[in-house]
Amino acid sequence: MTPPLTLSSLPLFPLGSVLFPDGVLALRVFEVRYLDMVRKCHQAGAPFGVVALTQGQEVRQAGAPEERFKDVGTLAGIEQIDTPQPGLITLLCRGSQRFRITQRHHLPHGLWVADVGHIEKDLPIPVPDDLKKASTTLAQVLRTLQLRDPDMPHLLTPTAAQLDDCGWVANRWCELLPVPLELKQRLMELENPLVRLELVGDVLERTGIAQ
Repeated sequence: MTPPLTLSSLPLFPLGSVLFPDGVLALRVFEVRYLDMVRKCHQAGAPFGVVALTQGQEVRQAGAPEERFKDVGTLAGIEQIDTPQPGLITLLCRGSQRFRITQRHHLPHGLWVADVGHIEKDLPIPVPDDLKKASTTLAQVLRTLQLRDPDMPHLLTPTAAQLDDCGWVANRWCELLPVPLELKQRLMELENPLVRLELVGDVLERTGIAQ
């Protein structure tokens, strides 16, 4: 078995959300520890890691408990960056590869960095006939959202190949569905994209979204 690719001292951005591969993340950055980090990542063309918080807040507060977060996250590459005013950076990022933390370190100025191993990308698996409804309904939902707000960057018209890929369809539904953070995290961590889509399909049936 090929050993997983590793990355040392990956800067982390703990958030109250889960980033999925190919997902789009918009951020407003104003904490000093992250302003410096995103500038360096942008200059180097390097990603940072997004991990879901289990304790603490996205914005550090005096007296608040220290951040705790999941071991599995997703690399975020910066696609757009802007500085609308001093001390504020807006970012548009896209998720790429999942990773698992092997060691984590809390630096003196508050930034978390970690040594991580890459998790294999989803294998491309065609959407089976019994889950086609999840795919066609997703296309309809994205089309409706795009008509409401044509400027939303993550609402680009999906390709036929994307709509016939279990992992892509499942990930987009995971982003859209109002399910608990813990469930989104478990779905993101699943190695089998078909199983992930089957579980999403169960949620869609229970909620009446795709029948």
